[in-house]
Amino acid sequence: MIRLPRLDDSDPQYFPDPRDALTEPNGLLAFGGGLSPQRLLAAYARGIFPWFGEGEPVLWWSPDPRCVFRTDQLKPNRSLRRTLAGKCWHVTVDQDFDAVIRACATPRHDESGTWIVPAMIGAYRQLHRLGHAHSVEVWDRQRLVGGLYGIAIGRLFCGESMFSAESGGSKVALVTLGRLLCELGYPLIDAQVSNTHTLGLGATEVPRVQFLQDVARLGRQEGHVGPWTVFTSRLTQPCTSPSGAALP
Repeated sequence: MIRLPRLDDSDPQYFPDPRDALTEPNGLLAFGGGLSPQRLLAAYARGIFPWFGEGEPVLWWSPDPRCVFRTDQLKPNRSLRRTLAGKCWHVTVDQDFDAVIRACATPRHDESGTWIVPAMIGAYRQLHRLGHAHSVEVWDRQRLVGGLYGIAIGRLFCGESMFSAESGGSKVALVTLGRLLCELGYPLIDAQVSNTHTLGLGATEVPRVQFLQDVARLGRQEGHVGPWTVFTSRLTQPCTSPSGAALP
């Protein structure tokens, strides 16, 4: 029988020590407590994130090892450049958060459901309105073809989900975000749990103890709270010829 700490609403800042999370299932730490902005920000600042399905209580996780991207190493590879040959895409930030999170919540063709349930969508929309959650959009003219969203805590970006409506859409979003974050002094993107897709994009695994040290250090640094639309001018702009989409 699994025994987990149950969180309540009396102290939205409280979480158990993430080092006490279960090893099986890997990283399960606590349940309950709701998805208020205070609770969510407190969780990410401690290296903890929510992940649960429809009809389940809120479950909180801090797995070991942790999957991360180093922003100075996120670069377009040859395969991505071939995919983009002849396309004319451009990238924005925080232009359409709602469309991105809805697209991320749509089950993939090989999935029967989604963990981005309505309660999660509402919670992250609220964080976006408060200036803590951000989206990256990839457009083919006026059509959204890829994107991602996540949470900024200090100088750490915590990636939540990404999608592609066309091949390469999510990769363009991630690579472009990596360059922007590197310029802004954000060295890491938290990708939570590794899989073949993230590892293929250049993610690495680090021990949880190291990740928690990075979170504590980066979370104390001053970040950029508020809309990130002001950074769109620093991103790749639309290509002006059919020779291919420019990339960072």
